[in-house]
Amino acid sequence: MGINGKYSIGILLTFVLLAAAMLYAFPIVTMMTGVRGITETNFLLTRFIIWGIFFMVFLYSLFIEKGSFLLKKETRYSIFFYIKAVICLYFICSIGGALLNVMIHLLIKEKISDKLFELTPLFKNNYFLLIFTCFTAGAVEEFLMRGYIQPRIEKIYNSPLLGVFASAILFGILHSTYGTIGQVVIPFFIGVVFAMFYKIYSNIKILIICHFMIDFISLMAMNFMDIKHLFLL
Repeated sequence: MGINGKYSIGILLTFVLLAAAMLYAFPIVTMMTGVRGITETNFLLTRFIIWGIFFMVFLYSLFIEKGSFLLKKETRYSIFFYIKAVICLYFICSIGGALLNVMIHLLIKEKISDKLFELTPLFKNNYFLLIFTCFTAGAVEEFLMRGYIQPRIEKIYNSPLLGVFASAILFGILHSTYGTIGQVVIPFFIGVVFAMFYKIYSNIKILIICHFMIDFISLMAMNFMDIKHLFLL
């Protein structure tokens, strides 16, 4: 099998494993613990499952593809560039996402995700779970979606544009388990912004930091905001 074939299998493997985790992680953990419902322990264990997927894909790249996990060499930048890039990305994604969310809410009167309602109480004053969840999302999702999938799609089809949009589409689809249109459209938008940044600047660490910030600030706001206003996030 050629390297493009191995890349294709790796992309499919990554997406299927992540989708399976989004759909079945809680039922699996519930069977393991014997505790029904979304509890802090069950939710924490699902984050370890997501880390397990990352290590599986890493081992696949190491032993099957026999190459580097990150096809794009990381470009070094100054601390000033890091700060400027993170702030700019954060505001682009936050403002753009908020506008999209308001438009969707006005057009179809979309309700808040039931899953979001269930998850919100878990983070109430539980700062370890909150930080670990944000770090897991930031690191694993960026390493897999931008660091792993995007450049491999680009290599297979020799199309940077396809790498950007295909990885963003997959990113949006993975968030569809939240059950709302907004939770697909907004991640797709963020996926496009992040993928374009990664294509131009080749630095996954900046994306991880910014992804962490977006999730962290949103979850922190949930600790102080009335549940009925969560659609703004």
